[in-house]
Amino acid sequence: MQIGGIRLGACAALAALAALAVFGTGLSAPAHAHPAPAAARAGWTAPTVTGAPGTAGSAVPARLTGADGLAGAVARPVADRAAPAITGKAAYLFDAATGTAYFGKQAGRRLPVASLTKVMTAYVVLRQASLDAVVRIDASDVRHARANDATSAGLRAGERLTVRDLLYGVMLPSGADASHALARVYGPDAARFTARMNAAARALGLSLTRYANPDGLPEPGGGYSTAIDQAKLARVALNDPVLRTIASTRRHVVRASKLHRAHTWTNSNKLLGKTPGALGVKTGYTRAAGYCLSFAADRDGRLLIGVVLGESSSDRRFRSADRLLDWAAGQAAEPPDLGAGVVRNL
Repeated sequence: MQIGGIRLGACAALAALAALAVFGTGLSAPAHAHPAPAAARAGWTAPTVTGAPGTAGSAVPARLTGADGLAGAVARPVADRAAPAITGKAAYLFDAATGTAYFGKQAGRRLPVASLTKVMTAYVVLRQASLDAVVRIDASDVRHARANDATSAGLRAGERLTVRDLLYGVMLPSGADASHALARVYGPDAARFTARMNAAARALGLSLTRYANPDGLPEPGGGYSTAIDQAKLARVALNDPVLRTIASTRRHVVRASKLHRAHTWTNSNKLLGKTPGALGVKTGYTRAAGYCLSFAADRDGRLLIGVVLGESSSDRRFRSADRLLDWAAGQAAEPPDLGAGVVRNL
């Protein structure tokens, strides 16, 4: 049994704007950063929900904020086709370009997010490390994954792999050994690396997010986030060309060399290759968090990003994501109804 991101029995520039904010925390912009889309350069930020966190919700409009003329705009309520029923504890889906929020259920509720945590781990590493830098795997990295019965990239002590390859090991099989190695080197140590993660969360405006470690493993008084915050983070990640490539890769092969043995990692995200336009982003599971999924898809040139938290089975989170994407894509062609009221029930 492993927990996954922990298995238990089966188991540009918001990027540019965010990077500028993160610089003050001691993080630096990645060398691979690229220009942001016009909406981000105009000062667009992810939708701000006005209601109290943790209240019920479904298919609803959400007020937008920003300096690009979108202030006060809302998504058009759906009248012709009912929104899908989502059984997870929380869910959220929005259009990354316009900020239109199409679906919310308990979207501001603080919940554990399991290995969705590793999206932030990868983001922080990319702001410090060269992709070609080599990291030596320590016995403590391997022991960390085994002792916690966590998902593993199958690393062995003494292997030396590049940061680029280790990021695939973090994101595809959700390797706790790979995330521990990167945090140990670039913290240096897990506690200081986690502090960097929380500083980055504050800089990115993820005000309802707190990380307890770099991998999302359960801890007493552990970390939490919300569906909205994780959707915001997914947008930032997808604006980074390296993270976008990694998150959307179905299979990554590391050929054996004098420095390491061969590794083949398969992405745990079952949307890839099956759901039209799917781009990742990350799976997660612990007993406390349930089955979680951060997902995105390009539908007719529209980037739709969503999060499902606390589903009761692995397959159900993927079915929920599929239904949300299909449903929202059908509504996305409709312009926002600027006369709608402010939502208070996300």
